[in-house]
Amino acid sequence: MTHPAPEPSRTERDIADDVVARVLARAGTAVDEGSTVHTRADGEQLDLVERAALRRVGGLSTELEDVTEVEYRQLRLEKVVLVGLWYGRSATDAEISLRELAALAETAGSEVLDGLLQRRQTPDPSTYLGKGKSAQLAEIVAAVGADTVVIDGELAPSQRRALEDVVKVKVVDRTALILDIFAQHAKSREGKAQVELAQLEYLLPRLRGWGDSMSRQAGGQVGGAGAGMGSRGPGETKIELDRRRIRDRMAKLRREIAAMAPAREAKRSSRRKGAIPAVAIAGYTNAGKSSLLNAVTGAGVLVENALFATLDPTVRRTQTADGRIYTLADTVGFVRSLPHQLVEAFRSTLEEVADADLLLHVVDASHPDPEGQITAVREVLAEIPGALDVPEVIVLNKADAADPDVIARVRGRERRTLVVSAHTGAGIPELLAYIAAALPRPDREIDLTVPYTRGDLVHRMHHEGEIDLEEHTPAGTRLRGRAGEALATELDAVAVAHSPS
Repeated sequence: MTHPAPEPSRTERDIADDVVARVLARAGTAVDEGSTVHTRADGEQLDLVERAALRRVGGLSTELEDVTEVEYRQLRLEKVVLVGLWYGRSATDAEISLRELAALAETAGSEVLDGLLQRRQTPDPSTYLGKGKSAQLAEIVAAVGADTVVIDGELAPSQRRALEDVVKVKVVDRTALILDIFAQHAKSREGKAQVELAQLEYLLPRLRGWGDSMSRQAGGQVGGAGAGMGSRGPGETKIELDRRRIRDRMAKLRREIAAMAPAREAKRSSRRKGAIPAVAIAGYTNAGKSSLLNAVTGAGVLVENALFATLDPTVRRTQTADGRIYTLADTVGFVRSLPHQLVEAFRSTLEEVADADLLLHVVDASHPDPEGQITAVREVLAEIPGALDVPEVIVLNKADAADPDVIARVRGRERRTLVVSAHTGAGIPELLAYIAAALPRPDREIDLTVPYTRGDLVHRMHHEGEIDLEEHTPAGTRLRGRAGEALATELDAVAVAHSPS
C-alpha cells in the first residue's frame, strides 16, 4: 500500500506570491466588478462626460508613425509596479490593502503590471524593502518595462531617494498617489486650494537639492559697503529659496481657505437660524455616498465607479413624508491611512459632519472588509471636534451585490444599521422613515391666530413646524401644533400684538 507524498510546506514567499497573483488577476476590476451602471436616480450625470473626455487610455503610442495621426494622439498610461510590506497583519489584510492600492493607481490613470509583497518585521530604514528585495524589484521593473513604482505605505524622503537610486525609475508612495487623485478631481476654488495646500505640506520636507552649485555667493565686496570677513562662502542655496517660496505659498493658501470659511459658516448658521435639521453622509471612498444622495434627493451628483470620484461637498434640501424640511450633505470619502495633510486641509469641509443632527455612515457591504472601512472612517472623524458626538447609523449600501452572511455579521456588531441599495432602490423607503423619526422635532406647543398680513410666518410654520389644525378666521389664520423656540417666540409676539384688546 502506497501513501501519497506529503505536500511541501508553503513558505512565506509562496503565500506572498499568491496574494500578489490574486491582486493582479483582479487588477482590471480592482474597484468593483464591471463598469459604472447608472439609474434614473443618478440624474443626467453631465460631469461624467467632461471627466471621461480627459481620461488617458491604454494601447496608444505617443510616437507617431503618420503625421495625420497628430490630432488623435493621447497620453500613454503610466506603467506601474506595486510594492507592499506585510507585517503585523494577516495575508487577507495584505491582499485587501494591495487591491486598494491597485484601484488607487488605476484611478490616478496608470496601468498595473506587476506586484511585490514582502513580509518582514519592520520597514528597512534605508530603502524600505531592504537590499535584496530592492534588487529584485529593480529586475522586475526592467523586465516588465515599468516607469513608476508605487509603495503601499508612506516613505521617508531618504527612503524614496535611496530606492529610486536602486530601481532607476520614479518612486511614489501611497500618500503621493492619493494627493494626485485629489488634484485631478478637485473642481471648486476651495477644493483646489485645499488640495494644493496638502500637496505643498507633503512636498516641503521632500525637496531634493544638488549641493552648493546652485547657491548664491555672499562674500567679498557684495552689497555696497561689503559683507566683510566671516561672510564669504555659499549664501542662500537654491533649495532654501524653494523652501521659502513654498512656505510663502502655503501661508497664502491658508489665508485664502480661512477667508472662504465664513461663507460656509454663514450658510450653516442660516440653516441653524431657520431651525432646519441637517443630515450628513460620510463613509469610505466608493461606498456609494453620492449614489445615496441622488437616490434620496435626485441631486444628479457625479457617480463613477472610481475612488474619490467626488471631492467637493454637496448640500441639498429635501423633506420628510410629513413635509418637514431638512438638508442632506455629501462629504469627501475616506480611505485607510488617509494623509494627515488632507484631513487638515479639508477640515472646514469635514466640519459639516460635526454640525449635523444625524450622521449616515455609508459602508460598502460588498467589500471584503467592511469592518475595516468602518474603523478607518471613525479614526478620521475622531480628528474633527464634535463629530463622534453626532448620532450615527450604519447604512450598508450595495446590498444587491453583498454576501448576506457579511451583512448579518456587521449588523451583529453595530448597534444601529440599515440595509439599502442605492442602485436598485431597495431599503430607501426604510431609510427615509428612519431619518424622519431621528430628526429633532419642534417642542413648543402653540395655539394662536396669525394675522393675514404675516403670511410669511404661516409659510415658515409649514416648513419648520408641525401643524395639527389650520383654519381661517376673520382675524387671521388659526394655527395649532408645535414649533421651534425661535419661531414660536415670533408667533407669540405677532399674536399678542394683534390680539383684540
